[in-house]
Amino acid sequence: MSFKRKKKVLQQSPRILEIDDDFSLIKRFIEGDESTFRTLVYRHKEKVRNIIYMTMNHSNSVDDIAQEVFITVYKNLKYFRFESQFTTWLYRITINKCRDHLRKMKIRNIFTPVKDNEETHGYSQINENMDIPGIVQKAISKLPEKLRVPLLLKDIEGFSYQEIAETVQCEIGTVKSRIFRARESLRNILKPYERDLMA
Repeated sequence: MSFKRKKKVLQQSPRILEIDDDFSLIKRFIEGDESTFRTLVYRHKEKVRNIIYMTMNHSNSVDDIAQEVFITVYKNLKYFRFESQFTTWLYRITINKCRDHLRKMKIRNIFTPVKDNEETHGYSQINENMDIPGIVQKAISKLPEKLRVPLLLKDIEGFSYQEIAETVQCEIGTVKSRIFRARESLRNILKPYERDLMA
């Protein structure tokens, strides 16, 4: 969609700015006011960081990936089509960046030898000082990425099924199926800790 077409769409639909104030910032950015981009970053950076952290399962790469996300947004914001919420587009870019990094990590892991003392079989023995949040986080990290991401977006971030479908680019039925499978898998992984988690 050309800039003139975008401008016409916004002019013909005054309520569009009321529905999502991000649109007004994007419109001003397209018209040349690049200072509005800082507002968009400030408004959404923590949500982006949270999604990256939960998807990648560690904090080491959060800042680097978040920077890549917003660089990509900056370069492509002039092509935003105003056909869905800005956050849907932003989170789709975030998930795709995480996937790129996960692929790179898998390739590197092929050439990384496993240490003899490294745990590879489940969890350690239950003890009185067990870290419940850490155990749950570790359990979630064991889920395949295609199950983990929809589960996190739904149960942690509170996305609707429609928003998740648009973010991960699949049908709503597929999203529901993956979330169901993720919860079932998570329940099985956490079964040894059921008594402690329900206490």
